[in-house]
This record gives sequence, structure tokens and C-alpha cells, in this order.
Amino acid sequence: MGITVTSDLKPSVQCSKAVAKAAMQVLGVIKRNFVLNDVEDFRLLFNGFVRPHLEYCVHVWSPYLRKDIDSIEKVQRRATKLVKGLKNKSYEERLQALGITSLEKRRIRGDLIQVFRIVRSFDRIKVDELFEFDDGGGHVLRGHNWKLKVKRCRLQVRKCFFTQRIINVWNKLPEYIVESSSVVMFKKRLDDWSKDVEL
Repeated sequence: MGITVTSDLKPSVQCSKAVAKAAMQVLGVIKRNFVLNDVEDFRLLFNGFVRPHLEYCVHVWSPYLRKDIDSIEKVQRRATKLVKGLKNKSYEERLQALGITSLEKRRIRGDLIQVFRIVRSFDRIKVDELFEFDDGGGHVLRGHNWKLKVKRCRLQVRKCFFTQRIINVWNKLPEYIVESSSVVMFKKRLDDWSKDVEL
């Protein structure tokens, strides 16, 4: 599948390969051959040629070590500086001007969308093979009715698997988002809600 899995299950090697291919090769080609004058130029080239290397099967190998998260984010940091007039602005200002979020926030968004698709049966995946619903142990739960149970993990690497890392964020979502009737509606409501919320 093009994913490197090591014996310790840490994604560092995969992160390094993704960064090397996206940052050193593709981003270098873009820098040498194009002048990014506006947002559309950036979106066309970055979304089409760079970001796929950084997000291919990312649900499987999503980085959790700070050094890996930073190394991947560094690619987008460097790419946003290529847009004319943005080089001397802060990273946050560049993201706002381009109408995008950090790659870390995009990964969380992607995980939440995938959980929604599984939990609400939009994907042909049995929920009970990945998650267990939290019945509250007889107590009334606050929030929505699709809360998932957090399972105990002995190893740090297990805590960072898809089926574990996203549960707390999912459980904090407002009811009107989780009760969306379609994936498109879920994405729209999630994006509107998360603009001013730290995921």
C-alpha cells in the first residue's frame, strides 16, 4: 500500500518518507517552475501535488510524536511562504489568508469524518469491530447519544491508534453535529463549529 510499518509501530519512518518526497522533491519543483501569485495558484499546486504525499492513508500512520507532527507541518509552512505577499507574515496569518487550517487540524477533522461514517453506518464497517458505545454505566450522559467508550491502553503507541486517539474529541462534539443526516452536512457543521474551537 506504500506505507512503511516498523516493528515498534511508530510512524516516524513513514513521516520522514512523506516529508522527503513532498518537501524536498515536489515542493522544490514547484518553487523552481511556478510563481504563486494568489490563493488559487497555491490551492491548485499544493492540494494537487504536495498534500497527497502528506495525507496518503494518514488514518493508519497519523503522527503523534511532536517531532513528526512538526516535520510534516514544516512542509505546509514552507509552501505557504511561496505565495506572493505572504512570506513575511506569521504562519497563522498565512493560513488565514489562504483559507486553510494546519495539517494537524486537518488530520483530526479527517478522523472525525471517518468516525461519523462508521458510527452512523455510512461505511460498510461493523461499528462493534472498532468501537464500543458508552452507555454511561447507568448514569445519564451529557452531550450526544453516540458517545464511544474510552478503552484502557497499556502502551502509548496503542493510545495513538485511530480507534483510540479520536474518541475524546468525538465525544465532545455537540449533538447537532453528530445527528447530521449526511456526511456533507456533518462536514459543514463541523467546519463551522471548529473555526473558533481548539480540537
